[in-house]
Amino acid sequence: MTEQNRALPLRGMTNQNRALPHHNLVAYAVAVDLLRAVHGARIRDAGLRDQAMRAAKSAGLNIAEGAGRVTRADKARAYAIARGEAGEAAAAVELAACIGAASPEMADRCGALASRLVALLTGLIAR
Repeated sequence: MTEQNRALPLRGMTNQNRALPHHNLVAYAVAVDLLRAVHGARIRDAGLRDQAMRAAKSAGLNIAEGAGRVTRADKARAYAIARGEAGEAAAAVELAACIGAASPEMADRCGALASRLVALLTGLIAR
């Protein structure tokens, strides 16, 4: 199995809960890590916090949707949306850090996770 397709353990999940197609994608595990990092950033600006959380959640949900689709075009569309949402989540944390509403360290962490997720999703789109 390639790293892109190898299942990763997700904290809080048992093997019985890992029967869905998105559980086999590294991209989904990275999206979960991004969501946790965005939540952990504790953004103090309500608008940016809401936007960051919505985008991070949407990234994971669109990966799950894409994994469950059958045609390459349907998969690619969902993964492309997830890729955009990952960038949006990272940008919201970055902007929060620019105005002192989040730490620069958390913005860097979210940016690194989003970059990794974008790379993984780009590979999934191209398949």
